[in-house]
Amino acid sequence: KPVTGMTLDVHLMIEPVDPIVPDFAAAGADIITFHPEASRHPHRTIQLIKDQGCRAGIALNPGTPVDWLDYLLDEIDLVLVMSVNPGFGGQAFIESALDKIRTIRKRIDDAGLKVELEVDGGIKADNVARVAEAGADVFVSGSGVFKADDYTARMQEFHDALAGVKR
Repeated sequence: KPVTGMTLDVHLMIEPVDPIVPDFAAAGADIITFHPEASRHPHRTIQLIKDQGCRAGIALNPGTPVDWLDYLLDEIDLVLVMSVNPGFGGQAFIESALDKIRTIRKRIDDAGLKVELEVDGGIKADNVARVAEAGADVFVSGSGVFKADDYTARMQEFHDALAGVKR
């Protein structure tokens, strides 16, 4: 945190999650996102995150139903849709994530909430526009960026792909 003014968005894939939340908050996390399956009491975890001065997010794996959000959406600041199964980089985007993104975007908008919709997994310059059109606000791309020889040129490809997106 001392070397950047950027938002630090931390995605915890750990169980149990509650014991480690204060450590990440103390290290400078601005947003802490967890998988609801990793918490015995997701509402309590959300409150713990907020009590640490951070924004709270819920991560949904490809096989995690959107129904987890039924009682959590109005308590959180971010929904992270995993468009690959977590574990390692370089996986292909799971196309059914687009329907999940659309469903969640509709729920957020219908409720009039200011919840960011983030997508992580298989995000590349050739699919980021479709992900944005489905309703995503934030895009996480690891190998889609870092496997490029020229990071600046790759980021420009992402910006160009998103330039014409309408939602």
